[in-house]
Amino acid sequence: MAHKNRIGNIFSLTSFGESHGPAVGGVIDGMPAGVKIDMELLRHEMSRRRPGHGAMASSRNEDDEVEFLSGIFDGITIGTPIGFIIRNRDQRPEDYDHLKNVYRPSHADFTYQAKYGIRDHRGGGRASARETAARVVAGALAKQTLSQLGITINAQSSVAVTEIPQGDTAGGMVSCVVKGVPAGIGEPVFGKLSSQLAEAMMSIPAAKGFEIGLGFDFVNHRGSEVLDKFVVKDGKISTATNNSGGLQGGISNGNDICFKVAFKPVATLMQPVEGIDSHGNKVTINPRGRHDACVVERAVPVVEAMAAIIVLDNVLINRAARL
Repeated sequence: MAHKNRIGNIFSLTSFGESHGPAVGGVIDGMPAGVKIDMELLRHEMSRRRPGHGAMASSRNEDDEVEFLSGIFDGITIGTPIGFIIRNRDQRPEDYDHLKNVYRPSHADFTYQAKYGIRDHRGGGRASARETAARVVAGALAKQTLSQLGITINAQSSVAVTEIPQGDTAGGMVSCVVKGVPAGIGEPVFGKLSSQLAEAMMSIPAAKGFEIGLGFDFVNHRGSEVLDKFVVKDGKISTATNNSGGLQGGISNGNDICFKVAFKPVATLMQPVEGIDSHGNKVTINPRGRHDACVVERAVPVVEAMAAIIVLDNVLINRAARL
């Protein structure tokens, strides 16, 4: 089985890099040629995700300037792979030296060690949310391409616990709406657009739940209450309601695609916590470094980016579905 550092079929992103390595980056393949890239819009997307954005965000100071290495000429995509890097300029790997042989609760320290027999303990290494910077680059290019097709993606965050004690963290929800997707986008059975979106969203660090349309609230209703009955609007077949969230049989029906992603509270608490070392001994961890108290605000552009990657990929796939 191939390593899962790649997402997408025709339009794809392969990301690389660790939190405190020299850089993170990626290779975007399948980007249509002839798309003019608005670099200011790209910078805006990156600024929404970057450290230091939001009241409960990490104080890590990264400018997240994207360096394109290939695939764009005179600001226009040329159809070849788009390689890019984002340099890590505000690294403090020494903040994590005390974690070299320690497994933090609810982190990926133990599982990465169990899988590979070695791990980068600096800020979570590959498991760090720093990796999502590459996703936002690919998503920004996908969003600009989709906008030419009349497809827009907008997400917003909400936090249930607004009062966070000193040193503690909170989780939250990101709601997303994709508008303008025509009916017929998505693949049958194992390639459902809903399952692709679920996989993409659940790949985001700290994501722990996904629902589309009414989602889990479906269990509280009778079938007669939630049927999306067909109607004709402006001469086109549509539905009176959108309980299905814009998808039926895993294929878009022309309505808004609506979904939510739940994010757990950040696992790094800025207070002493009990952990275990590689020999099985209990240890008290006094965290250092710079960490988010809540990720949901910075997760909004990541959710939008992942949705854009999946939707553009499926739009391109659909062009081969029939003559």
